[in-house]
Amino acid sequence: MLISQLLKKKGDNVATIAPNESVAAVVESLATHGIGALVVSSDGTSVEGIISERDIVRDLAADASNTAQRTAAELMTAEVVTCPLDATTEQLMAQMTARRIRHVPVTRDGALVGIVSIGDLGNARVHAPEI
Repeated sequence: MLISQLLKKKGDNVATIAPNESVAAVVESLATHGIGALVVSSDGTSVEGIISERDIVRDLAADASNTAQRTAAELMTAEVVTCPLDATTEQLMAQMTARRIRHVPVTRDGALVGIVSIGDLGNARVHAPEI
């Protein structure tokens, strides 16, 4: 299955947060949306980074007293793995497993058009028609 097909079923809504927002705002947004990661973007279409629950937990372990006041930009992963719409779910699952990442923004011509989680890929595989 192509990532474009998965997004047609799942939807293309992506929760983003501005790089200057506090980690407290990140946590609130993650909880509100019931998700594990946010794309860090100044304009909602550029991918400047990604911040996940893991990033926050690692910072809490290092210096819990200051985590909530830090910004998304300070904790985000800046070198973001992205994928195109024409990638296959199998290709993306292999890449996510090898890199040990759980969320991958989907881009077209450098612009954010969706996001796929490892759970989305598992769900697509479970519900794929038998051939």
